[in-house]
Amino acid sequence: MSTSFFGRYIVPEAARLRNSDSFRTIPPIDEGAARELLYSGTRVLNLASNNYLGLAEHTDLVLGAAKALERYGCSSSSSRLITGNFALAETLEAELASFKYQEAALVTGSGYAANLAVFSSLADRHTMVFSDRLNHASIIDGIRLSGARLVRYRHLDMEHLERLLEREAQAEKKIIVTDTVFSMDGDVAPLARIVELGKAHGALVVVDEAHATGVLGRGRGLSAALGLYEDVDVHVGTLSKALGSQGGFIAGRVETIELLRNRGRSFIFSTALPPAVLGASLAALRHVKANPSEGARLMRLSKEIRDHLNGLGFDTMGSTTQIIPVACGRNRVALHAQALLMAEGLLVAAVRPPTVPEGTARLRLSLRADLTNEDIKRIRLGFSRLRVSFFP
Repeated sequence: MSTSFFGRYIVPEAARLRNSDSFRTIPPIDEGAARELLYSGTRVLNLASNNYLGLAEHTDLVLGAAKALERYGCSSSSSRLITGNFALAETLEAELASFKYQEAALVTGSGYAANLAVFSSLADRHTMVFSDRLNHASIIDGIRLSGARLVRYRHLDMEHLERLLEREAQAEKKIIVTDTVFSMDGDVAPLARIVELGKAHGALVVVDEAHATGVLGRGRGLSAALGLYEDVDVHVGTLSKALGSQGGFIAGRVETIELLRNRGRSFIFSTALPPAVLGASLAALRHVKANPSEGARLMRLSKEIRDHLNGLGFDTMGSTTQIIPVACGRNRVALHAQALLMAEGLLVAAVRPPTVPEGTARLRLSLRADLTNEDIKRIRLGFSRLRVSFFP
């Protein structure tokens, strides 16, 4: 180990970060996906996870994982392209493709890996990728690793996107990519207009449905909710949020998935998901198909809470989904508000830069379909007290 590098760079940078209000630590949580969890020994209502349908502990998923574990063991031990394949993976991919109204699907180790696979397969230095400024970091990283030119358009600004597409009309290959539900703002992409612009300019349209899967469109996502599933070229999703398991997936035409299988570096060079995860994911997908109204219930519940927060005078930043931000501005304000809510028995994330732009720190509520009427009362009361004590 180079002591000079360690002493000159790592130690002072770690100290600077430790003394800032951007410093992060792993929270002392015993069971992070549960509706109620222990935080440093105190039981609190979990409003910070992405377990949107409360499926992570559902009996169907537990049994699906246990059966796969008993039959196949603990690990795939290899890439899918070598010996890491299971019939479960192929069944899951076939059912995901059908669920998304697509020809084929590919499962990856995470949603992050899915976006890296998409862009390492479909983009290169001759490609120009038009990306919403607030797209997830995995999209940005995938574009950068592909060698493509990244062109960011202002958040949800279709006039700006159109001008950029017109300016770059001579680009050899063009891709438009967007989250459908934005993870830190809870707002929704104008997907119909994006599809129109993609067709007009010969651009491939890629959507990341990570926070819409299981929630919108009877669980199928925003593209299905709007009837645009045939117009979107590549559908990225996750198994690790509303579906309560782990991993990511990509769905689209057969030829697209063949390219991903052969060129997606994060797929090719990663050990495949273990059998228990595949079993849980398949059970989750079947649960959502059999219970398509759970996402709609979550959206109704979210509107009720969002209306309450807006009525108290909080700025929920244009959210229309189960992700509800509460604008705080400064990091210290967000951290202080988080601590006050914790004292009310509510665990809410305090999101700070670099996850969000400087000066836009916020609380972030991630609501879930298994909240009870009593839980909703606790949320309303906690934020009412926060408004009086901290935002007079």
